[in-house]
Amino acid sequence: MIALSPAERILLSLGIDSPGEIDLEAIAWTRGAVVNYRPLDRCEATIVGSKRRAVITVNGQSPPERRRFSLAHELGHWHHHKGKMLFCGGRDVCNFANGPLNPERQADGFASDLILPNYMLGPRLRRTKRPTLAAAREIAEEYSASLTATLFKMTVLNRFPIIIACYNKTKRRWFERAPMVQPWWFPLDSLDRATFAANMLFGDAGEENFPRKMPADAWFGFKGCDRFEVEEQSFRLPRDEVLAVLKLPDEAVA
Repeated sequence: MIALSPAERILLSLGIDSPGEIDLEAIAWTRGAVVNYRPLDRCEATIVGSKRRAVITVNGQSPPERRRFSLAHELGHWHHHKGKMLFCGGRDVCNFANGPLNPERQADGFASDLILPNYMLGPRLRRTKRPTLAAAREIAEEYSASLTATLFKMTVLNRFPIIIACYNKTKRRWFERAPMVQPWWFPLDSLDRATFAANMLFGDAGEENFPRKMPADAWFGFKGCDRFEVEEQSFRLPRDEVLAVLKLPDEAVA
């Protein structure tokens, strides 16, 4: 059995066993934090605390899923980095490009486990047949989570042989690979113009309704990758970025 994370232990200590019960403001109160929402110009959220009490301020102008993740992110700081005053900008919250030891990545990990706890999401994924955007959006709606955060958690839970990769017009910003996937399946540093993701980012192509097959060498560069196909489905992100979901062939599984 996978060990529970600190966020999951908090949820279970409160008897929470369904997504609709994850009331972040109430959870914050149990942790000694009060939550305010107001416009913030240069950050998504802040936390100021001393000893057992804290005040979390979240940008009230952000979309609901963003506000929710920002609040959970600040609770992650309250758990891991108590005693510090922190201002979390738009690039700090839900930024999976940060390294595992980065304090912002630690707070993101706590937020992910608080909003999308493994002990709930694992059984839910076992009922999911294919890792499509439609399936991910359905889960994201159930958990009031962003699509990016949901896909990230679906990847690390290792249910499907998938890679998610975020690109802008010049480079790959970050990627995450399911643990079952062999390490040489490493996405290219920049988008190949033959991919559907590039058609979206550089052209006016819309989102595909279902994953589409694509030669693997449009996404990967290892020797012999041209013998395989992958299934791609991509969607637009803010700031001229795109996120691709790549389902890999059986041969990619370790």
